[in-house]
Amino acid sequence: MCLPTWDAVVGYEEGREKVTRRMRTGYPRFFRHPLVERLFTTAKNEIAGENEEVIVLPTRGAVQRAHRWVERQSSTAVRIASFHGLQVLVVPAKAKADAQYYWRFSGEVVSSRQAEDFLEGKLREGSKSHLVARSVAKYLNIPAEDVFIFTSGMSAVTAVQRALPGMLEGKKTLQIEFPYVDSLKIQELFGHGVVYLNEAVGESFDEALQRIRQGEFAGVFTEVPSNPLLRTIDLKRVAEACAEGNTPLVVDDSAAGPLNVDALKYADVVTGSLTKWVSGAGDVMAGMAGVRDSSPFAKQFRQSLVEDSTENAPLYIGDAEVLLSNMKGYTARMKTINDNGLALAKWLAAHPAVAGVWHPSLVNTEHYQAVMRPGGGFGGLLSFVLKSQKKTPKVYDSLRFSKGPSFGTSFTLVCPYTMLAHYTELEWAEGCGVSANLLRVSVGQEPLEHIISVFEEALSHA
Repeated sequence: MCLPTWDAVVGYEEGREKVTRRMRTGYPRFFRHPLVERLFTTAKNEIAGENEEVIVLPTRGAVQRAHRWVERQSSTAVRIASFHGLQVLVVPAKAKADAQYYWRFSGEVVSSRQAEDFLEGKLREGSKSHLVARSVAKYLNIPAEDVFIFTSGMSAVTAVQRALPGMLEGKKTLQIEFPYVDSLKIQELFGHGVVYLNEAVGESFDEALQRIRQGEFAGVFTEVPSNPLLRTIDLKRVAEACAEGNTPLVVDDSAAGPLNVDALKYADVVTGSLTKWVSGAGDVMAGMAGVRDSSPFAKQFRQSLVEDSTENAPLYIGDAEVLLSNMKGYTARMKTINDNGLALAKWLAAHPAVAGVWHPSLVNTEHYQAVMRPGGGFGGLLSFVLKSQKKTPKVYDSLRFSKGPSFGTSFTLVCPYTMLAHYTELEWAEGCGVSANLLRVSVGQEPLEHIISVFEEALSHA
Protein backbone atom coordinates (compact mmCIF):
# COMPACT_ATOMS: atom_id res chain seq x y z
CA MET A 1 0.00 0.00 0.00
CA CYS A 2 1.41 3.38 -0.99
CA LEU A 3 -0.32 6.72 -0.48
CA PRO A 4 2.11 8.98 -2.34
CA THR A 5 0.40 12.34 -1.82
CA TRP A 6 -1.35 14.18 0.98
CA ASP A 7 -4.48 14.32 -1.14
CA ALA A 8 -4.37 10.52 -1.51
CA VAL A 9 -4.21 10.16 2.27
CA VAL A 10 -7.29 12.36 2.70
CA GLY A 11 -9.04 10.50 -0.11
CA TYR A 12 -8.29 7.15 1.50
CA GLU A 13 -9.59 8.31 4.88
CA GLU A 14 -12.75 9.73 3.34
CA GLY A 15 -13.31 6.70 1.13
CA ARG A 16 -13.06 8.60 -2.15
CA GLU A 17 -13.49 6.19 -5.04
CA LYS A 18 -10.71 7.75 -7.11
CA VAL A 19 -8.28 6.58 -4.41
CA THR A 20 -9.85 3.36 -3.14
CA ARG A 21 -10.46 1.89 -6.59
CA ARG A 22 -6.74 2.08 -7.34
CA MET A 23 -5.74 0.32 -4.14
CA ARG A 24 -4.90 -3.36 -4.47
CA THR A 25 -3.94 -4.01 -0.88
CA GLY A 26 -3.37 -2.25 2.44
CA TYR A 27 -2.63 -2.76 6.11
CA PRO A 28 -4.22 -6.22 6.66
CA ARG A 29 -6.44 -5.51 9.66
CA PHE A 30 -7.75 -2.29 8.09
CA PHE A 31 -7.91 -3.18 4.40
CA ARG A 32 -8.61 -6.77 3.45
CA HIS A 33 -6.11 -8.36 1.07
CA PRO A 34 -7.69 -9.43 -2.27
CA LEU A 35 -7.18 -13.09 -1.35
CA VAL A 36 -8.86 -12.56 2.01
CA GLU A 37 -11.67 -10.70 0.27
CA ARG A 38 -12.14 -13.68 -2.05
CA LEU A 39 -12.24 -15.95 0.99
CA PHE A 40 -14.94 -13.79 2.60
CA THR A 41 -16.95 -13.74 -0.64
CA THR A 42 -16.69 -17.52 -0.98
CA ALA A 43 -17.87 -18.01 2.59
CA LYS A 44 -20.71 -15.54 2.17
CA ASN A 45 -21.94 -17.21 -1.01
CA GLU A 46 -21.88 -20.64 0.60
CA ILE A 47 -23.17 -19.86 4.09
CA ALA A 48 -24.90 -16.49 4.41
CA GLY A 49 -28.51 -15.79 3.68
CA GLU A 50 -30.17 -12.67 2.36
CA ASN A 51 -29.13 -9.50 4.24
CA GLU A 52 -26.37 -11.38 6.08
CA GLU A 53 -22.64 -10.64 6.19
CA VAL A 54 -19.68 -12.75 7.27
CA ILE A 55 -16.22 -12.55 8.78
CA VAL A 56 -13.91 -15.55 8.55
CA LEU A 57 -11.79 -16.39 11.58
CA PRO A 58 -9.00 -18.94 12.01
CA THR A 59 -10.26 -21.01 14.96
CA ARG A 60 -13.27 -22.09 16.97
CA GLY A 61 -12.03 -20.15 19.99
CA ALA A 62 -11.70 -16.93 18.01
CA VAL A 63 -15.15 -17.19 16.44
CA GLN A 64 -16.80 -17.97 19.78
CA ARG A 65 -15.26 -14.84 21.30
CA ALA A 66 -16.33 -12.82 18.29
CA HIS A 67 -19.85 -14.26 18.61
CA ARG A 68 -20.18 -13.14 22.24
CA TRP A 69 -18.69 -9.71 21.63
CA VAL A 70 -20.68 -8.86 18.49
CA GLU A 71 -23.94 -9.95 20.11
CA ARG A 72 -23.26 -7.67 23.10
CA GLN A 73 -22.25 -4.74 20.92
CA SER A 74 -25.06 -5.00 18.38
CA SER A 75 -27.81 -6.37 20.64
CA THR A 76 -28.74 -8.84 17.94
CA ALA A 77 -28.37 -12.57 17.41
CA VAL A 78 -25.49 -13.86 15.26
CA ARG A 79 -24.47 -17.39 14.36
CA ILE A 80 -21.37 -19.53 13.81
CA ALA A 81 -20.68 -21.87 10.91
CA SER A 82 -17.76 -24.20 10.21
CA PHE A 83 -16.13 -23.67 6.83
CA HIS A 84 -13.82 -26.42 5.59
CA GLY A 85 -11.27 -25.98 8.36
CA LEU A 86 -11.96 -22.31 9.12
CA GLN A 87 -14.75 -20.63 11.09
CA VAL A 88 -17.34 -18.09 9.98
CA LEU A 89 -19.32 -15.59 12.00
CA VAL A 90 -22.59 -14.86 10.18
CA VAL A 91 -24.24 -11.59 11.16
CA PRO A 92 -27.25 -9.54 10.06
CA ALA A 93 -26.37 -6.52 7.96
CA LYS A 94 -26.91 -4.14 10.90
CA ALA A 95 -24.14 -5.91 12.85
CA LYS A 96 -21.62 -5.79 9.98
CA ALA A 97 -19.70 -2.84 11.40
CA ASP A 98 -19.31 -4.49 14.81
CA ALA A 99 -18.09 -7.72 13.20
CA GLN A 100 -15.53 -5.75 11.19
CA TYR A 101 -14.39 -3.98 14.36
CA TYR A 102 -13.73 -7.34 15.97
CA TRP A 103 -11.64 -8.44 12.99
CA ARG A 104 -9.66 -5.19 13.00
CA PHE A 105 -9.01 -4.73 16.69
CA SER A 106 -8.67 -8.29 18.01
CA GLY A 107 -6.01 -9.16 15.46
CA GLU A 108 -7.36 -12.72 15.29
CA VAL A 109 -7.33 -12.71 11.51
CA VAL A 110 -6.91 -15.10 8.61
CA SER A 111 -3.73 -14.12 6.78
CA SER A 112 -3.52 -13.69 3.01
CA ARG A 113 -1.18 -16.69 2.84
CA GLN A 114 -3.68 -18.81 4.75
CA ALA A 115 -6.51 -17.56 2.54
CA GLU A 116 -4.54 -18.41 -0.61
CA ASP A 117 -3.87 -21.96 0.56
CA PHE A 118 -7.55 -22.37 1.45
CA LEU A 119 -8.76 -21.15 -1.94
CA GLU A 120 -6.34 -23.50 -3.70
CA GLY A 121 -7.45 -26.43 -1.57
CA LYS A 122 -4.05 -26.62 0.13
CA LEU A 123 -4.84 -25.44 3.66
CA ARG A 124 -2.06 -26.81 5.85
CA GLU A 125 -2.14 -28.32 9.30
CA GLY A 126 0.65 -28.21 11.85
CA SER A 127 2.69 -25.43 13.40
CA LYS A 128 6.17 -23.99 13.39
CA SER A 129 5.47 -21.43 16.10
CA HIS A 130 7.81 -23.31 18.45
CA LEU A 131 10.68 -22.52 16.06
CA VAL A 132 9.70 -18.85 15.96
CA ALA A 133 9.46 -18.81 19.76
CA ARG A 134 12.94 -20.32 20.01
CA SER A 135 14.39 -17.57 17.83
CA VAL A 136 12.53 -14.74 19.57
CA ALA A 137 13.56 -16.11 22.98
CA LYS A 138 17.21 -15.50 22.07
CA TYR A 139 16.49 -11.82 21.52
CA LEU A 140 14.47 -11.57 24.75
CA ASN A 141 17.04 -13.63 26.67
CA ILE A 142 14.37 -15.85 28.24
CA PRO A 143 13.46 -19.55 27.84
CA ALA A 144 11.56 -20.43 24.67
CA GLU A 145 8.81 -21.88 26.89
CA ASP A 146 8.04 -18.34 28.08
CA VAL A 147 7.52 -16.97 24.54
CA PHE A 148 4.09 -17.25 22.90
CA ILE A 149 3.56 -16.62 19.19
CA PHE A 150 0.36 -15.20 17.71
CA THR A 151 -1.14 -14.45 14.33
CA SER A 152 -0.56 -10.69 14.83
CA GLY A 153 0.81 -8.17 17.30
CA MET A 154 -2.68 -7.06 18.31
CA SER A 155 -3.83 -10.64 18.97
CA ALA A 156 -0.88 -10.93 21.37
CA VAL A 157 -1.95 -7.75 23.19
CA THR A 158 -5.60 -8.81 23.38
CA ALA A 159 -4.53 -12.22 24.71
CA VAL A 160 -2.45 -10.59 27.44
CA GLN A 161 -5.34 -8.31 28.37
CA ARG A 162 -7.66 -11.30 28.72
CA ALA A 163 -5.07 -13.03 30.91
CA LEU A 164 -4.96 -10.22 33.49
CA PRO A 165 -6.27 -11.58 36.82
CA GLY A 166 -8.03 -8.29 37.54
CA MET A 167 -10.20 -8.64 34.45
CA LEU A 168 -12.29 -11.21 36.32
CA GLU A 169 -12.92 -8.57 39.00
CA GLY A 170 -14.18 -6.03 36.46
CA LYS A 171 -11.25 -3.64 36.95
CA LYS A 172 -10.23 -1.04 34.38
CA THR A 173 -6.76 -0.91 32.88
CA LEU A 174 -4.37 2.05 32.89
CA GLN A 175 -2.64 3.27 29.73
CA ILE A 176 0.41 5.46 30.32
CA GLU A 177 1.70 7.56 27.41
CA PHE A 178 0.09 8.29 24.05
CA PRO A 179 -0.06 4.83 22.48
CA TYR A 180 -0.42 3.20 19.11
CA VAL A 181 -4.08 3.79 18.34
CA ASP A 182 -5.35 0.20 18.51
CA SER A 183 -3.60 -0.52 21.81
CA LEU A 184 -5.92 1.99 23.43
CA LYS A 185 -8.94 0.85 21.42
CA ILE A 186 -8.74 -2.77 22.58
CA GLN A 187 -8.70 -1.67 26.20
CA GLU A 188 -11.82 0.39 25.52
CA LEU A 189 -13.59 -2.31 23.51
CA PHE A 190 -12.57 -5.62 25.07
CA GLY A 191 -11.95 -4.66 28.68
CA HIS A 192 -13.91 -2.89 31.39
CA GLY A 193 -12.72 0.55 30.37
CA VAL A 194 -9.37 2.31 30.44
CA VAL A 195 -7.91 5.25 32.36
CA TYR A 196 -5.57 7.17 30.06
CA LEU A 197 -2.57 9.23 31.17
CA ASN A 198 -1.18 11.13 28.20
CA GLU A 199 2.25 11.92 29.62
CA ALA A 200 4.09 10.44 32.60
CA VAL A 201 5.14 13.67 34.30
CA GLY A 202 4.11 15.88 37.20
CA GLU A 203 1.24 15.55 39.61
CA SER A 204 -0.89 13.47 37.24
CA PHE A 205 1.85 10.84 37.07
CA ASP A 206 2.28 10.87 40.84
CA GLU A 207 -1.46 10.40 41.26
CA ALA A 208 -1.46 7.51 38.78
CA LEU A 209 1.35 5.80 40.70
CA GLN A 210 -0.64 6.13 43.90
CA ARG A 211 -3.70 4.58 42.26
CA ILE A 212 -1.54 1.71 41.01
CA ARG A 213 -0.20 1.13 44.54
CA GLN A 214 -3.77 0.91 45.79
CA GLY A 215 -4.49 -1.93 43.36
CA GLU A 216 -7.11 -0.03 41.38
CA PHE A 217 -6.22 -1.40 37.94
CA ALA A 218 -6.31 -4.81 36.28
CA GLY A 219 -3.05 -3.95 34.54
CA VAL A 220 -0.83 -1.10 33.41
CA PHE A 221 -0.01 -0.77 29.71
CA THR A 222 2.73 1.28 28.07
CA GLU A 223 5.17 1.18 25.13
CA VAL A 224 8.97 1.46 25.03
CA PRO A 225 9.25 3.79 23.32
CA SER A 226 5.76 5.11 22.52
CA ASN A 227 4.44 5.42 18.98
CA PRO A 228 4.52 8.00 17.39
CA LEU A 229 6.10 10.32 19.99
CA LEU A 230 8.93 7.89 20.86
CA ARG A 231 8.83 8.79 24.54
CA THR A 232 9.78 6.40 27.32
CA ILE A 233 8.33 6.56 30.80
CA ASP A 234 10.19 5.95 34.05
CA LEU A 235 9.59 2.21 34.01
CA LYS A 236 11.42 1.63 37.27
CA ARG A 237 9.02 3.85 39.21
CA VAL A 238 6.00 2.31 37.52
CA ALA A 239 7.25 -1.23 38.13
CA GLU A 240 7.79 -0.48 41.82
CA ALA A 241 4.23 0.86 42.11
CA CYS A 242 2.88 -2.18 40.26
CA ALA A 243 4.71 -4.53 42.60
CA GLU A 244 3.28 -2.74 45.62
CA GLY A 245 -0.24 -2.81 44.15
CA ASN A 246 0.00 -6.42 42.94
CA THR A 247 -0.72 -5.18 39.42
CA PRO A 248 0.78 -6.60 36.19
CA LEU A 249 2.87 -4.26 34.05
CA VAL A 250 2.56 -4.90 30.30
CA VAL A 251 5.11 -3.25 27.99
CA ASP A 252 5.10 -3.31 24.19
CA ASP A 253 8.51 -3.09 22.49
CA SER A 254 7.33 -2.90 18.86
CA ALA A 255 8.65 0.62 18.18
CA ALA A 256 12.27 -0.27 18.95
CA GLY A 257 12.32 -4.06 18.83
CA PRO A 258 13.74 -6.67 21.22
CA LEU A 259 17.33 -6.28 20.00
CA ASN A 260 17.31 -2.70 21.25
CA VAL A 261 15.32 -2.78 24.49
CA ASP A 262 14.86 -5.22 27.37
CA ALA A 263 11.31 -4.48 28.49
CA LEU A 264 11.26 -7.52 30.78
CA LYS A 265 13.78 -5.81 33.01
CA TYR A 266 10.70 -4.22 34.58
CA ALA A 267 7.61 -5.67 32.87
CA ASP A 268 5.70 -8.79 33.84
CA VAL A 269 4.90 -9.36 30.18
CA VAL A 270 6.35 -7.90 27.00
CA THR A 271 4.34 -7.83 23.79
CA GLY A 272 5.56 -7.07 20.32
CA SER A 273 4.68 -7.02 16.65
CA LEU A 274 7.01 -9.38 14.80
CA THR A 275 5.53 -7.90 11.62
CA LYS A 276 7.79 -4.89 12.01
CA TRP A 277 11.56 -4.80 12.69
CA VAL A 278 11.95 -8.51 13.42
CA SER A 279 10.59 -9.49 10.00
CA GLY A 280 11.80 -6.41 8.16
CA ALA A 281 10.09 -7.26 4.88
CA GLY A 282 6.49 -6.18 5.39
CA ASP A 283 5.26 -9.47 3.90
CA VAL A 284 4.06 -11.38 6.97
CA MET A 285 2.05 -10.69 10.13
CA ALA A 286 2.91 -12.13 13.54
CA GLY A 287 3.05 -11.15 17.19
CA MET A 288 4.57 -12.36 20.42
CA ALA A 289 4.20 -12.20 24.19
CA GLY A 290 7.07 -12.98 26.54
CA VAL A 291 6.67 -13.67 30.26
CA ARG A 292 9.20 -12.75 32.95
CA ASP A 293 9.93 -15.89 34.96
CA SER A 294 10.20 -14.01 38.27
CA SER A 295 6.82 -12.28 37.81
CA PRO A 296 4.29 -13.21 40.51
CA PHE A 297 1.79 -13.61 37.65
CA ALA A 298 4.00 -15.85 35.51
CA LYS A 299 2.03 -19.06 36.08
CA GLN A 300 -1.31 -17.44 35.28
CA PHE A 301 0.03 -15.78 32.14
CA ARG A 302 1.61 -19.00 30.89
CA GLN A 303 -1.59 -20.97 31.34
CA SER A 304 -3.71 -18.42 29.50
CA LEU A 305 -1.25 -17.52 26.75
CA VAL A 306 -0.41 -21.08 25.78
CA GLU A 307 -4.08 -21.72 25.06
CA ASP A 308 -4.61 -18.48 23.17
CA SER A 309 -1.47 -18.90 21.06
CA THR A 310 -2.18 -22.51 20.11
CA GLU A 311 -5.97 -22.84 20.08
CA ASN A 312 -7.39 -19.38 19.41
CA ALA A 313 -4.98 -17.15 17.45
CA PRO A 314 -2.11 -19.35 16.22
CA LEU A 315 0.37 -18.23 13.60
CA TYR A 316 -0.34 -20.06 10.34
CA ILE A 317 2.44 -22.48 9.40
CA GLY A 318 3.04 -20.80 6.04
CA ASP A 319 3.48 -17.42 7.73
CA ALA A 320 5.82 -18.93 10.31
CA GLU A 321 8.06 -20.24 7.53
CA VAL A 322 8.32 -16.82 5.89
CA LEU A 323 8.97 -15.13 9.24
CA LEU A 324 11.73 -17.62 10.12
CA SER A 325 13.44 -16.84 6.84
CA ASN A 326 13.11 -13.07 7.31
CA MET A 327 14.44 -13.21 10.87
CA LYS A 328 17.83 -14.46 9.73
CA GLY A 329 18.81 -10.93 8.74
CA TYR A 330 17.37 -9.15 11.78
CA THR A 331 20.56 -8.50 13.74
CA ALA A 332 22.61 -7.08 10.86
CA ARG A 333 19.61 -5.17 9.47
CA MET A 334 18.88 -3.53 12.81
CA LYS A 335 22.43 -2.32 13.31
CA THR A 336 22.35 -0.37 10.05
CA ILE A 337 18.88 0.97 10.81
CA ASN A 338 19.92 2.08 14.31
CA ASP A 339 22.86 4.00 12.85
CA ASN A 340 20.76 5.59 10.11
CA GLY A 341 17.96 6.48 12.52
CA LEU A 342 20.31 8.19 14.95
CA ALA A 343 22.01 10.18 12.19
CA LEU A 344 18.75 11.27 10.55
CA ALA A 345 17.26 12.34 13.90
CA LYS A 346 20.28 14.55 14.59
CA TRP A 347 20.20 15.98 11.06
CA LEU A 348 16.49 16.81 11.21
CA ALA A 349 16.81 18.34 14.69
CA ALA A 350 19.40 20.77 13.30
CA HIS A 351 17.44 21.65 10.15
CA PRO A 352 16.13 25.25 10.12
CA ALA A 353 12.72 24.22 8.73
CA VAL A 354 12.04 21.60 11.43
CA ALA A 355 10.28 22.61 14.64
CA GLY A 356 10.65 19.37 16.57
CA VAL A 357 11.91 15.80 16.31
CA TRP A 358 10.87 12.83 18.43
CA HIS A 359 13.38 9.98 18.72
CA PRO A 360 14.63 8.10 21.80
CA SER A 361 18.01 9.76 21.38
CA LEU A 362 16.33 13.15 21.79
CA VAL A 363 13.38 12.64 24.18
CA ASN A 364 13.30 10.87 27.56
CA THR A 365 16.72 9.48 26.69
CA GLU A 366 17.62 8.59 30.28
CA HIS A 367 14.49 6.46 30.70
CA TYR A 368 15.08 4.76 27.35
CA GLN A 369 18.70 4.01 28.18
CA ALA A 370 17.57 2.37 31.41
CA VAL A 371 16.12 -0.48 29.31
CA MET A 372 18.48 -0.33 26.34
CA ARG A 373 20.29 -3.61 25.78
CA PRO A 374 24.09 -3.70 25.70
CA GLY A 375 24.99 -3.14 22.08
CA GLY A 376 21.47 -1.95 21.30
CA GLY A 377 20.52 1.34 19.73
CA PHE A 378 17.79 3.96 19.60
CA GLY A 379 15.89 2.35 16.75
CA GLY A 380 14.80 3.51 13.33
CA LEU A 381 11.45 5.11 14.14
CA LEU A 382 11.21 8.89 14.47
CA SER A 383 8.66 11.67 14.00
CA PHE A 384 8.96 15.36 13.19
CA VAL A 385 6.93 18.50 12.51
CA LEU A 386 7.78 21.57 10.48
CA LYS A 387 7.93 25.15 11.71
CA SER A 388 5.53 26.08 8.91
CA GLN A 389 3.05 23.24 9.25
CA LYS A 390 0.93 24.43 6.33
CA LYS A 391 3.82 23.33 4.11
CA THR A 392 3.69 19.74 5.39
CA PRO A 393 1.60 18.42 2.46
CA LYS A 394 4.12 19.80 -0.06
CA VAL A 395 7.07 18.31 1.82
CA TYR A 396 5.29 14.97 2.14
CA ASP A 397 4.44 14.89 -1.56
CA SER A 398 8.08 15.66 -2.41
CA LEU A 399 9.65 12.89 -0.32
CA ARG A 400 10.93 10.26 -2.74
CA PHE A 401 10.37 7.35 -0.38
CA SER A 402 7.66 4.72 -0.11
CA LYS A 403 4.70 6.04 1.85
CA GLY A 404 2.40 3.87 3.94
CA PRO A 405 1.00 3.17 7.40
CA SER A 406 3.39 0.50 8.70
CA PHE A 407 7.01 0.57 9.88
CA GLY A 408 9.98 -1.75 10.31
CA THR A 409 10.74 -2.45 6.66
CA SER A 410 14.31 -2.63 5.36
CA PHE A 411 13.49 0.38 3.15
CA THR A 412 12.56 3.84 4.43
CA LEU A 413 8.83 4.37 4.87
CA VAL A 414 7.09 7.68 5.62
CA CYS A 415 3.52 8.41 6.70
CA PRO A 416 1.45 11.32 8.04
CA TYR A 417 0.74 9.26 11.14
CA THR A 418 -1.99 11.31 12.78
CA MET A 419 -3.94 11.67 9.55
CA LEU A 420 -3.96 7.90 9.09
CA ALA A 421 -4.45 6.78 12.68
CA HIS A 422 -6.68 9.55 14.07
CA TYR A 423 -8.43 11.16 11.10
CA THR A 424 -11.82 11.18 12.84
CA GLU A 425 -10.33 12.52 16.08
CA LEU A 426 -7.68 15.00 14.97
CA GLU A 427 -8.71 17.58 17.56
CA TRP A 428 -8.33 15.01 20.36
CA ALA A 429 -4.90 14.00 19.08
CA GLU A 430 -3.83 17.66 18.88
CA GLY A 431 -4.90 18.03 22.51
CA CYS A 432 -2.57 15.16 23.35
CA GLY A 433 0.33 16.91 21.65
CA VAL A 434 0.21 14.89 18.43
CA SER A 435 -0.05 17.28 15.50
CA ALA A 436 -2.18 16.49 12.46
CA ASN A 437 0.91 17.49 10.47
CA LEU A 438 3.27 15.06 12.20
CA LEU A 439 5.32 12.94 9.80
CA ARG A 440 6.57 9.58 11.04
CA VAL A 441 9.63 8.01 9.46
CA SER A 442 10.65 4.37 9.57
CA VAL A 443 14.29 4.58 8.57
CA GLY A 444 15.63 1.88 6.28
CA GLN A 445 18.94 0.41 5.21
CA GLU A 446 19.61 2.73 2.28
CA PRO A 447 22.98 4.54 2.32
CA LEU A 448 22.74 7.38 4.81
CA GLU A 449 23.85 9.89 2.18
CA HIS A 450 20.87 8.95 0.03
CA ILE A 451 18.42 9.25 2.93
CA ILE A 452 19.72 12.68 3.88
CA SER A 453 19.70 13.91 0.29
CA VAL A 454 16.04 12.89 -0.17
CA PHE A 455 15.02 14.76 2.98
CA GLU A 456 17.14 17.74 2.03
CA GLU A 457 15.38 17.96 -1.33
CA ALA A 458 11.91 17.64 0.19
CA LEU A 459 12.59 20.14 2.97
CA SER A 460 13.61 22.75 0.38
CA HIS A 461 9.83 23.16 -0.03
CA ALA A 462 9.43 24.05 3.65
